[in-house]
Amino acid sequence: MTTRRRPPLLFLPLVIAVLQVFGTHVASLRQGADFTVPALLLLLAGPAFLVLRRRAPGLTVAGCAAMTLAYVAAGFPNGPFAVSLAIGLVLALVSRARWWAWGSAAAFAAGILGISLWRGESQYFGLLWLVVLLLGGELARAGRLRRVERRRAAAEQLKHQADQERLAIARDIHDVVAHSLSMINVQASVALHLAQKDPDSAKLLEALSNIKDGSAQSLADVRQVLSVLRQDAPRIPSQRLEQIPELLSGLTGLQTHYSPPDKEPDWVDEKVENTIYRVVQESLTNVVRHAQASQIEVAVQLTETKAQVSVTDNGIGLGDAEEGNGLRGLRERVQSLGGTVSLDTSDLPGSTPGARITALIPAPPAHQEKS
Repeated sequence: MTTRRRPPLLFLPLVIAVLQVFGTHVASLRQGADFTVPALLLLLAGPAFLVLRRRAPGLTVAGCAAMTLAYVAAGFPNGPFAVSLAIGLVLALVSRARWWAWGSAAAFAAGILGISLWRGESQYFGLLWLVVLLLGGELARAGRLRRVERRRAAAEQLKHQADQERLAIARDIHDVVAHSLSMINVQASVALHLAQKDPDSAKLLEALSNIKDGSAQSLADVRQVLSVLRQDAPRIPSQRLEQIPELLSGLTGLQTHYSPPDKEPDWVDEKVENTIYRVVQESLTNVVRHAQASQIEVAVQLTETKAQVSVTDNGIGLGDAEEGNGLRGLRERVQSLGGTVSLDTSDLPGSTPGARITALIPAPPAHQEKS
């Protein structure tokens, strides 16, 4: 992001000084008045205070007001002698030196009224000009505040999007790596058992083949997720419902049963399918790692109003285990679609209670109204 380059600090004071001196000198010639050295010094003193505008905008506007008032009090020729005061007022208002600006303007107005009463002259036009200038400065200040607020809101939105993107990538990597490593660990345990106890080389080769296929798929999934960081792949991975049987086939030593949906409503898009797939994947990972189960049932139901997926096992149950990153990420996935995740006791046959994870994703409100 490139930053706008500021003009040199002395540029504005020099321009204002030339404008005030030259303009007032020309005006004095037309008025037939003398343009004296004290008048010149006061015309240069106001712009000189503008050098402090970035560090001390309040002091700047106070100094400009004092020099301008002194010029008027001395009775020097009329002309553009108040340009430095006008610039100082606007800069002070925009630079959050609001009370300095209004205080200096009030003091200047009081001084002008005093001079007018003393000389018996009317300076109401100058006071009206001062009010208009203050209102213009307030409008400029309000516009600046709106721009700052818009930039702040845009920066917060970008940060929020970046945070959500990091969370999504972290969930994808966790789901892929945790599931694949769990499956590889199971297959490696089977292969080690066969190598030590069972002379059947066919079963050993099958286990080794499963390890090879699982690791290859894991690498492919990790590459797909990491490619998002290089911005050369879509954000949503391509896991679909038809890949769930393949997911279950990698579970060696477990009885599995899958109940697929009867139909797929129009509102079930790739994001919903990917979320259902990840729910099943994370649930299977937890079963393999912790449940000590022998049976697993996966059921997916899709209707015009909701999508429901449940993974049930006959393992050791929920126990007192704390919720880990996997289940937390699973909840975040489902909640991002307006859904909920619940855990309860399994009703599969067995001597242990088992566990069931159920995710419910509602259809979008517009589709439900249409139904």
